[in-house]
Amino acid sequence: MNILFITADQWRGECLSALGHAYAKTPNLDALAREGLLFARHFAQATPCAPSRSSMHTSLYMQNNRCVVNGAPLDSRFTNWALEMKAAGYEPSLFGYTDSAIDPRGLDREDPRLRHYSEPLPGIDTYTPMIDEVAAEWVEYLRDKGHPMPDRPWSLYSTLVDGVDWADDGDRVLPLAMSREDHETHYMVDRCIDWIENQDESWITHLSLLRPHPPFAAPEPYNSMYDPGQMPQPLRRESPHDEALQHPLLDYFINHSRFRAPDSERQTQQDMVNYFGLMHEVDANLGRLFQALKDRGQWESTLIVFTSDHGEQLGDHWLMSKLGYFDQSYHIPLIIRDPRSEADSSRGLQVTEFTENVDLMPTMLDWLGLEIPSQCDGFSLLPVLQNGAMPSGWRQEVFWECDFRNVRDDSLERHLGLTLHQCNLSVMRDHDFKYVHFGALPPLFFDLRQDPGEFVNQARNPEYQSMVLEYAQKLLSLKMNHAERGLTEIMLGEGGAVTRRAPLRKLAS
Repeated sequence: MNILFITADQWRGECLSALGHAYAKTPNLDALAREGLLFARHFAQATPCAPSRSSMHTSLYMQNNRCVVNGAPLDSRFTNWALEMKAAGYEPSLFGYTDSAIDPRGLDREDPRLRHYSEPLPGIDTYTPMIDEVAAEWVEYLRDKGHPMPDRPWSLYSTLVDGVDWADDGDRVLPLAMSREDHETHYMVDRCIDWIENQDESWITHLSLLRPHPPFAAPEPYNSMYDPGQMPQPLRRESPHDEALQHPLLDYFINHSRFRAPDSERQTQQDMVNYFGLMHEVDANLGRLFQALKDRGQWESTLIVFTSDHGEQLGDHWLMSKLGYFDQSYHIPLIIRDPRSEADSSRGLQVTEFTENVDLMPTMLDWLGLEIPSQCDGFSLLPVLQNGAMPSGWRQEVFWECDFRNVRDDSLERHLGLTLHQCNLSVMRDHDFKYVHFGALPPLFFDLRQDPGEFVNQARNPEYQSMVLEYAQKLLSLKMNHAERGLTEIMLGEGGAVTRRAPLRKLAS
C-alpha cells in the first residue's frame, strides 16, 4: 500500500469546480473527489508557509511547535509523519519543499543550513534540493536546455514574453516566457512519476507544488483560459480607508505595500486570471500523475491526500498574500481518496464538519496501522472515510493562529506599541460566529449568520457581550486542552515510571 501526499501552495478552499466555483476549473481534482471524500470546511492552522507546514507535518498547533514565522526553526524534539513512517520501515520521499528550518542548537555558526529554511522535513530520504527557494535540479534542467537564466532564479517564475500586459492596458494577460512543459509544476510531477515507476515495494511520497503561489504568472495556455474582463469583484469595503477602520492590525497591513491589494482594477483582474490559470495547470499535471498510477496498476493501492498550506486574500478586504484573521487566508481544500473497499460508502460525499491540517498526520499513520503519537493535536479522519460521517464528539469549531512578528524589523511593533511576543492572534470559528483574540490588541467578534463577509466587528456591541465572553472562554479552554503534552502522561515514583495515554477529546469508535 502506498501514500501520495500532495500539497499545492496558497490555494483557497472554495476554488474547486466540484464546489461550484464560478471560475476555477479543476476536472481532475473533481474526479478525485467523486472517488474519494471532499472536506468542504477544511482549515490551515497558521500563516505563512513555514508555520502552516510545521503544524501540518507535526500535527501540532503553532502554540505547541512554536514555528511562528518563515525561517523559525522547528524544534528537533518533535516527531512528524515522515519520521514515524521511517521508523516503521518506509522510506518517504519529497518532490518540492517543506519550508523547514533546522534546529540550530549544537550546529557550528558557519553551518550553511543556518542561511535558509529550505531543508527537507526530518525523516525524508529522497528529496529535491532547494537553493534560494527554487528547486536546484529544475534550474539545471532549464540551463541544460539553453533556457535564458536570470541573475536570481526566483525570477523564472515571473519572466514574461515581450508585450504589453493586461494590467498596463494591453489586450491580454501575457504568459510566462517558458513553455508549460518546462514550468516547475510539470517538471516536479515528471520527477515524481519517474520515482514512482522505479519503486518495487510500497512507497510514500510528498509532492509539494509551489503553484498557485505568487508571482501570479502562468505559461501558455493557462494565462488565457479566463477572460480578465469577467473576473469577480473582490469582497471588500468601498475604499481601503473604510476597510482599515475595522482594526489597528488591518490598518497596518492595508497601509503596508507588501500586503496592500492593488488599486488598479485591471491589475486585480490580471492577478485573478493568473491565479485561476495556475490552479488549472496544477490540476492538469495532477491528472497526468493520476493516470500514471492507473497505468502502473497502483491506483487501487494508493491513498491520495490533496490539500494546501494556506489560502490567499486575492484582493478581499484590500489585502494580498496570506495573513491576519480572515477566512480567505485559512480555508483550504482537502480531498482524500482511500482505495480500499472499506471506504466505498463515503465515495463522492462532501463533509461539512470542520477539519484541520493537523488531522492529516494522524490520518495517514492510522491508515498504515501505525500508532498516533501523543503529541498530535489533530484526529484521524479514517472513521469518516470508512463510514461517511464524523464520529460523535467531533470538533464543532476550527482553530488557527497567526504570529506577525519580524525578528529583523521592529517597525510593526513600534507602530502598534507591541513587544515581539505580543505580535500574535488566535481564532476560534464555528458555523455561526468567529472570535479573534490578540496578545495585546482589541478583540474581534463576527456574527457570520448576519455578516458572512466579516465586515462588522461586534466585540464592543452590548448585545453581543455575553457571546464574546462565552467564545473567549471556549478559546481559553481549547488552548488549555491542547497545551503541549511533553512528559505529562508519565509519572515517576514507587515502582518506576508509569505511562497512561489519554485522548484530547472523547470520540466514538
